[in-house]
Amino acid sequence: MDHPNTTLGLSVLAQFADIAKTLGNPQRLVLLEKLSYGEIAVEPLAEHAQLSIANASQHLQTLKRGGFVTARRHGKQMLYQLGQGPLTEVLAALRNYAEFQRRELHKTIAQDFHLQQLEAISVTELQRRMGEQTTMLIDVRSEVEFAQAHIPGSVNIPIAQLQSQLQQLPQANIVAYCRDPYCISSTQAVELLLRHGYQAQRLIGGVPEWAQAGMAIATNAATSSAASAPKSSEAKSANRMKKNPKR
Repeated sequence: MDHPNTTLGLSVLAQFADIAKTLGNPQRLVLLEKLSYGEIAVEPLAEHAQLSIANASQHLQTLKRGGFVTARRHGKQMLYQLGQGPLTEVLAALRNYAEFQRRELHKTIAQDFHLQQLEAISVTELQRRMGEQTTMLIDVRSEVEFAQAHIPGSVNIPIAQLQSQLQQLPQANIVAYCRDPYCISSTQAVELLLRHGYQAQRLIGGVPEWAQAGMAIATNAATSSAASAPKSSEAKSANRMKKNPKR
């Protein structure tokens, strides 16, 4: 005869298994990571995840049944956002456990992108520097991602446009950030800046890590883009820190 407590325990564990099964798909995790920045329509979600709209919709329906996302119709568009509960913490926990469990991931990243040679700073250190106004912070993600959510005070210069914007950057300490600790765009940005004589570091993490530290994020679609970065208030503030003209 089964003990009641054992039966109840198995029932709860079965629910855990269902949750793990829903999350056990890389495409769904990509969709959830994207949705952690805010509400977005299915079309750009599918493009970001490199899925057809039909496949993305199927994954979103699975996530919706599991309570991971909610949906609403806006005109002809179907908009999705994260469901209720500590979902950003769940995603962070998955990354943290993968970091703990798969040591080889760090070795591969270090070998491929020379992270061991690039100085990086934490979210806490960045907050201190931003308070002292001694650092220019650049967000090297796409304009769409920047508009959805970004660290206050940052200037959006997508990695593909950074080369053409170099001469307009001030001679200040520059910190670059991307999507998360494993996004290589911030590493590429720092390497480019260092090659051109700038003092540059990458941020360990991105918007999710900033928010998890209890700090506010900005979500203004009218914020500066790469084309307008030198004219933005953030860039003007950074230009005031310029000490010497670029050689």
